[in-house]
Amino acid sequence: MLKYIFILWSAIGLMSLPATAQDKPELVIYTYDSFASEWGPGPAIKAEFEKTCNCIVTFIGLDSSVGILGRIQLEGATSKADIALGLDTSLTAIASETGLFADHQSNLKGKLALPDDVGFWDDRKFVPVDWGYFAFVYNTETLKTPPRSFAELIDPAKDIRIVIQDPRTATPGLGLMLWVNAVYGDKAPEIWAKLAPKIVTVTKGWWDSYSMFLEGEADMVLSYSTSPAYHLIAEGKTNFAAAAFSDGHYAQVEVAGVLKSSTKPALARLFLQKLLEPQMQSLLPTTNWMYPAAKEANIPEGFGGLIEPARAFLFSPEEVQRNRDAWTKAWVNGLSR
Repeated sequence: MLKYIFILWSAIGLMSLPATAQDKPELVIYTYDSFASEWGPGPAIKAEFEKTCNCIVTFIGLDSSVGILGRIQLEGATSKADIALGLDTSLTAIASETGLFADHQSNLKGKLALPDDVGFWDDRKFVPVDWGYFAFVYNTETLKTPPRSFAELIDPAKDIRIVIQDPRTATPGLGLMLWVNAVYGDKAPEIWAKLAPKIVTVTKGWWDSYSMFLEGEADMVLSYSTSPAYHLIAEGKTNFAAAAFSDGHYAQVEVAGVLKSSTKPALARLFLQKLLEPQMQSLLPTTNWMYPAAKEANIPEGFGGLIEPARAFLFSPEEVQRNRDAWTKAWVNGLSR
């Protein structure tokens, strides 16, 4: 702890403690709204970092991860954000290309616990925060025989209603688009056309669709393989599950990066370092309901019963950047047939 205090004081040139909260430096973090909400990890992470930073942490919740990037692109060098937290690897190549992000300068060697598909983490702009797999979640009391593959999901003989998210506004929706392209390649447009009759609606964000699912407006919702852990641990409910698809599942790694325009870059980089330490990482499974990105973190017992995909997919950020527009156009055309 003393090490961090010393680094912080040296970096920002503070010779004595400020007398009031107004005198403390403010670290502004753009994230998505559920991360910043009172039930998300934001408040606990803020409290933990403020114990040692002699600063004020302000989370600004935006409507989605895609919205975070859009806001930063719009504001450019005038952004008041020091950090963007909540982008994922499907957006990092686009984010890096903006030239608005600085190197994180963190030594991550030997510290991460990401899926094998991710491989060696060599991104110099972004550090991983947490990760999970996309999955269709269902209520075991109302859907007795869930589909176990995309082929079963699109089967016209199966009367299944689903809600998904728009890949242009929500990273889960983008994740589904990448998932289908990973499994079916050039045949993805055919899958979208066959999936269209099953879709109740496409929502802008994850929470809108998950709320519809909980209210019984759909049999399944595109979410995460870890979503049932929330119902089990936070609500004591055992009747929610993620359908394990024999095709495999698409992984998501959420990241954080420092803005070049930050007037407090040392403080921002210190936050990223602390974010990967066990105390903060151990907060994520029961607040953001994802797996922690760092090795030294506690994972609660309720995660033990979650599905473990036999196969996982993850395109490189560059592959997503090259194909995103074409795949989005195919998604729109396929669902419009």
